[in-house]
Amino acid sequence: MTTITPTTTLSRTQALPRGLMPILATPFTDSGELDVPSLRSLIEFQLASGVDGLAVFGMASEGFALTEPERATILCTVREVAGPELPVVAGVNGTSTITSCELARRAVDGGADHLMVLPPFLTKPSPPQVVEFFAEVADATDASVMIQDAPGVTGVALSVEQIAQLAAEPRITSVKVEVPAPPVKMAAVAAATGAGFAVLGGQNAQFLLDEHANGSVGTMPACEFSDVLRDVLDALDAGERVRGRELYRTLQPLIQLGVRQGQAWAVHKEVLVRRGIIASPTVRLPAAPLDPVTRAALEEILGELALPPH
Repeated sequence: MTTITPTTTLSRTQALPRGLMPILATPFTDSGELDVPSLRSLIEFQLASGVDGLAVFGMASEGFALTEPERATILCTVREVAGPELPVVAGVNGTSTITSCELARRAVDGGADHLMVLPPFLTKPSPPQVVEFFAEVADATDASVMIQDAPGVTGVALSVEQIAQLAAEPRITSVKVEVPAPPVKMAAVAAATGAGFAVLGGQNAQFLLDEHANGSVGTMPACEFSDVLRDVLDALDAGERVRGRELYRTLQPLIQLGVRQGQAWAVHKEVLVRRGIIASPTVRLPAAPLDPVTRAALEEILGELALPPH
């Protein structure tokens, strides 16, 4: 397969996304309103943890339950607290090309450097339409575009060949691979696209160790354990894989609980509350509060893990 080497000129914050780029939870008050003071505290925790960037409006952000004014407030707050230099990624999950372009423009106007774009999912596009969609969204703004390859969420499968074709678009600079066997696909995408295209992992860092060894240059997990995951990535980047594995093993039970269907958002927020980072574990429908079984498992995990308070 021919290697694609994209060529584009990006600003400092638009340099290829890489490293630890957690997806921020969206804190709400007990009554369900956006909690800006808790959001500021959450951002400050990420900065203290040494993250390489921040992402908003992803699945872990409950982006599906946010109004447009709330999205604007969140982006403004992230940019204000994080400063102008830290890369900010905004999720774009429109149900068509025109709605995705609109979301993209609003995100860039609000301060986003990168756009993490899902393909349309209510009406499934054909393979040629998928390529056309991403190309049009990339042309809608001056930001760089990250393809979010998440067929489990969208039902839209992207082939390695399609991703390599899209990598030739000047503003499509990265992909977040969230498939059942991500390391295998990451290795294939990395080989097909070359060093000018960034491959990152998601799915709450479940496959981080193998992803790191197979072409991934970063990870985009949930945000409640960024300080510990920073140590894991630093060890892996230094070639200390044994130490990295040991550190990672301590987090694995929490990582796995954080992807439990229907409970992920509540798990993330409960941990953030326990650590003194946000004030309330409130989630919005269709997310659900912790069920007794998951709460009991989380209690046991946190008792063994002993994460430090913020």
